[in-house]
Amino acid sequence: MKIFITGATGFIGTHLVRRLAQTEHRMRCLVRTPAKARLLKELGVEMTIGDVRDKNCVREGMQGCDSVIHVAGLYSWWEKDKKVYRDIHVTGTRNVMEAALDTAVAKVVYVSTPLIYGKPAACPFTEASPVGPVRFSEYARTKYQAEQVAWQLYEQRGLPLVVVYPGAVLGPGDTTPSGQFIKDYVQGHIPVAAFAKSTMTWIHVRDVAEAIVRALEKEDNLGKKYLLGKYSLTFQEYMALLSEISGAPLPRWIPDSITMAIVLLSQWVADLTGKLPAHATPLDGIRTMRAGFVFDGSKAERELGIAYTPMRVMLEEEIASLKE
Repeated sequence: MKIFITGATGFIGTHLVRRLAQTEHRMRCLVRTPAKARLLKELGVEMTIGDVRDKNCVREGMQGCDSVIHVAGLYSWWEKDKKVYRDIHVTGTRNVMEAALDTAVAKVVYVSTPLIYGKPAACPFTEASPVGPVRFSEYARTKYQAEQVAWQLYEQRGLPLVVVYPGAVLGPGDTTPSGQFIKDYVQGHIPVAAFAKSTMTWIHVRDVAEAIVRALEKEDNLGKKYLLGKYSLTFQEYMALLSEISGAPLPRWIPDSITMAIVLLSQWVADLTGKLPAHATPLDGIRTMRAGFVFDGSKAERELGIAYTPMRVMLEEEIASLKE
């Protein structure tokens, strides 16, 4: 099978490419910045230069491919120009999905996020749970809009779609805001913390890659959704485990209201100057953390046959990669 992949140079994308390199599948990766494609070059992966925002280059790059894995996205909590979220997520996803229809691929695996569910009434929620009324970041709002585009094309034009929703992802080579938080904490830049009872569901990046490959290879699963993740920890439990493994001292817990006041001030400075203060967490990130998300990822275990990596192992590997 020849697979067209977007987002191959990102955190999940690089682990996905490594996993696919162990199979007989061939890859063609859409790369926006060739300088970031060292791994792809080392593995001898075919590349095509372009951007998901350019529909023509997406369609041309997809010619001759049997399937698509759409990973590309902008995982950040603050951008000076918020329009970039919509450009990449909504316009970019529409371009990829319409190109998949134009080139008649057999399957598209789209990597979404549990954040599109907001805070549903059900806890833990499942793939079938109605979404909550609010999404807590521009990232989540535009990913939600992008997914609506994909499902509309599935329903109206027969797009051969499968969607996966990785929880909070950990593992070596983490370049996401979650990885930056761990790095800052281990280096002593986070002496205080809040939202101790907020809870998130976590997954190892290799488990994400494995689930994507199995969702791609599985027969008769078009139209399916798979939440990916198993271990749900409160932020207090998460920090205790992180401290135990890294040796960094536990932060001092401060009232949530004080944290919100500090974050609002930092956000005001960022919006005024066009630059986020050092080590500051943007308001969207804090809103997401405060809301949390707790879901049931057992469907992926049952239908895709994946085994989730224990939480301690995730953090041990991430911290070890930082030291390296």
